[in-house]
Amino acid sequence: EFKMEESGGGTVQEGGSLRLSCTASGFSFMNNCVAWFRQAPGKEREGIADISHRGYDEWTTYDDAVKGRFTISQDVAKNTVYLQMNSLKPNDSGVYSCAASQSWCLTAIPAFTPRRYDYWGRGTQVTVSS
Repeated sequence: EFKMEESGGGTVQEGGSLRLSCTASGFSFMNNCVAWFRQAPGKEREGIADISHRGYDEWTTYDDAVKGRFTISQDVAKNTVYLQMNSLKPNDSGVYSCAASQSWCLTAIPAFTPRRYDYWGRGTQVTVSS
């Protein structure tokens, strides 16, 4: 069975930091693409950070709203992807979910396109107070 579990969410003050983790079971993050999405109440889900692989190449993609503040990284040996969030703002609040391709990433499809990913986690709540 393939699944992904997020952790690390919580409530922080504006300007604070939080580190989210997403651990995969049943498959490896090696040579695939993994992304973080978020969804605020009443809003559509949006992609915020993606890390993709093609052979020995690795690159990241960030939504402009989080660029310079959030950093995505992964530990392949631990099947875990991280999202370091700094300088948090109230409008960063929402449910953060991780998504990943089962194996090879379809790199021709732009990052954050839902069909690019095969497995999705349930999400973890992030609340930034003002």
